[in-house]
Amino acid sequence: MRVFVTGATGFVGSAVVKELLEAGHSVLGLARSDEGAAALAATGANVHRGSIYDIPSLQAGAEQADGVIHTAFNHDFSKFKENCETDRRVIEGFGDVLAGSDKPLLITSGTGLLTPGKLATEEDEYTSSSEHIPRVASEEAAAAVKARGVNVSVIRLPPSVHGDGDHGFVPLLIGVAREKGMAAYIGEGQNRWAAVHRSDAAKVYRLALERGVAARYHAVGESGVPFRQIAEVIGSRLGVPVVSKTPEEAAAHFGWFAHFAQLDNHASSALTQGWLGWNPTGPRLIEDLDRPAYFGN
Repeated sequence: MRVFVTGATGFVGSAVVKELLEAGHSVLGLARSDEGAAALAATGANVHRGSIYDIPSLQAGAEQADGVIHTAFNHDFSKFKENCETDRRVIEGFGDVLAGSDKPLLITSGTGLLTPGKLATEEDEYTSSSEHIPRVASEEAAAAVKARGVNVSVIRLPPSVHGDGDHGFVPLLIGVAREKGMAAYIGEGQNRWAAVHRSDAAKVYRLALERGVAARYHAVGESGVPFRQIAEVIGSRLGVPVVSKTPEEAAAHFGWFAHFAQLDNHASSALTQGWLGWNPTGPRLIEDLDRPAYFGN
C-alpha cells in the first residue's frame, strides 16, 4: 500500500514510517520543514510538503495514497484546546476527500480519555465532550466522518509511549524532579499509567491499516504501571528523594501536569491483540526508564 503519514518525523510517526517501510509498504510522509524533509527522505520514504494548518496540503497527500495514518499533533500545552480543535479540523478535512472511498483513515487518541479507575477496553467510548476534555475532539471528529462514510479507526495511545527520543510525559516528570530536587507521587502513588514501547505502538498502526476494518484499537503494552514506581526510578537515577504529595500540594509541585500525575489509567488491549495478532515485545516502562538514555548521561 501507499500510505500517507502525518507526523512522519515525530516520535511515534517516525516509528510508524519505519514499521511500514520494513513491511514493504510505500510511504508518503508529511514534512513542514527542509530539515524534516531531508530526514524523511533519508529513511526511504517519499516527502509531501505541508502542515496540519494547511488542510488542502493534507487532502492532496491523502488523495495520492491508499490509506492515511494521522499521528501529527501540536503538543504545546499552553494552547492545548486550540491544538485539539486543529486536530478536529484535520480529521474533518481528511473526511472530505476519503468519504465513500473505503480507504482506511487511522487517527490518534488516548486511553486517558476513558473513565479513570476502571479497566478501559476498546469497547469503551469517551464519557465527556470536548467542552470538558479538549482532547476528545479527535474522537468526536472520527465519529462525525464515520457517519459520512469514512473507513476510520481510532488508535488510542496510553499516557506513556516510551523509548529512545521520548519527549512525552516521562521526560516532563524527570524535568520537574530536577527542578524541584525531588521525585514526587500523589498519596500512595498507586494510580496507574498504561504504557507501551513506541516500536510496539507502531506495529498496531501498521496491522490496523492492513486489517482495514474500522475499530477502536488500544496500543497498550502494559495495562497499568503504578505511578510511585515511575517516581522511584526517577529519584534513584537523579539521586533525589522520593516523596508523597497531597492532592493540594501536587498542584504547586506539578503545576498544569498535576492532572496527569494523579491520573489512574488502567487499560486493556486484549481485543486489539486478538483482532490483529499483535503481541507487544518491546521493553516494559520501568525497564526502559531505568537507563542512562532517559537522563541524558
